Amino acid sequence: MTNTARYGLMLLGVLLPLSTQAKPAYAPEDILGWSAKTFAKPTHYALDTSASPLRLQADCRNGEASALFIEHPVDLRETPILSWSWAVSGVYSGLDETSKAGDDYPVRVYVVKDGGLLPWRTLAVNYVWSSSQPQGSHWSNAFTANAQMLAVRSGAPEHPGELVSEQRNVREDFKRLHGQDLQQVDGIALMTDCDNAGQPVTGWYGAIEWLPATSAPSRH
Repeated sequence: MTNTARYGLMLLGVLLPLSTQAKPAYAPEDILGWSAKTFAKPTHYALDTSASPLRLQADCRNGEASALFIEHPVDLRETPILSWSWAVSGVYSGLDETSKAGDDYPVRVYVVKDGGLLPWRTLAVNYVWSSSQPQGSHWSNAFTANAQMLAVRSGAPEHPGELVSEQRNVREDFKRLHGQDLQQVDGIALMTDCDNAGQPVTGWYGAIEWLPATSAPSRH
């Protein structure tokens, strides 16, 4: 994936007019209706109706890379906790995720702060299920330090395809990873991609919700 394409994903907040129908909680069927941004071939996103609860399935088989995204301002003073669930069929082998050639993940969730008229000031925290980096580790995206990667999960799942729940204090994460105490973020995205890895994978996403700070602390 090119430098321009990777950086473009960070600019989700300036690509789409403000959605007036966005909600602070998104069911899988809502996420499927988000706008798409394709960088290689489109990842196949569809509802997995065989599972309960319903979830979004992302199939990556032969060099696909596309994201689903929405712009929706979120007040981090009120709801700084991002809650979601995800699952993977497996992880990639032989991939250096800190390099440009290794920037692929079976599942990832982006949170974006829009730079407005100064797009180079756009910031992102990328919550990823890492194939090779230790759980809890973080590093700058190989294309731009404005995107910080955080390995919420790492390695092959104990139970492939089984949803696991996550909660992150996004305000704390932006403060720790970018050194900025933000009051608002402006967009969210998810992506399953395999254009660099060249290995098939399936990811799943459950509901996504913003919660007040009393819900849970971040796990470093």
